Amino acid sequence: MADGSGRSGLSPLLLLSSIIIWCSAVIVMGIVSYFISQDTYPVGRLIIYTEVISVLTVAFFVASFLLGKSPGYSLLFNIIFSYLWLVAVVFTASAWSHSGVGALAHTVEAFSFIAFFFLFFNVLHDWHAGFGGARSRSAV
Repeated sequence: MADGSGRSGLSPLLLLSSIIIWCSAVIVMGIVSYFISQDTYPVGRLIIYTEVISVLTVAFFVASFLLGKSPGYSLLFNIIFSYLWLVAVVFTASAWSHSGVGALAHTVEAFSFIAFFFLFFNVLHDWHAGFGGARSRSAV
């Protein structure tokens, strides 16, 4: 609170959203790692991209908890990862939606979408907190 912005960390909604994103990335990472270790699923660019994005999210998403005091940095972080997850959602949906690949592939699709959706929520929340809040403070 010493910085004058009134933010001392992540809001409860943003914290819950970030936890959901991290858990979704862990689930996607585990299932896709299983796919890569098996010979039953073709390993191509799609599955490698999804694995890399989920690993990066799991590894670096802890930084979003530390950047909670500065909405500009967390906004940039959430924008970048939301676009990466959007591409992962498109890749998984185009490859696995209408094929009979099984329930695990559909689980990867679902949790990829959950990660993207909550990242998009984080972008909207950070935008409002960082820029909308600044306008209301300067008007006072």
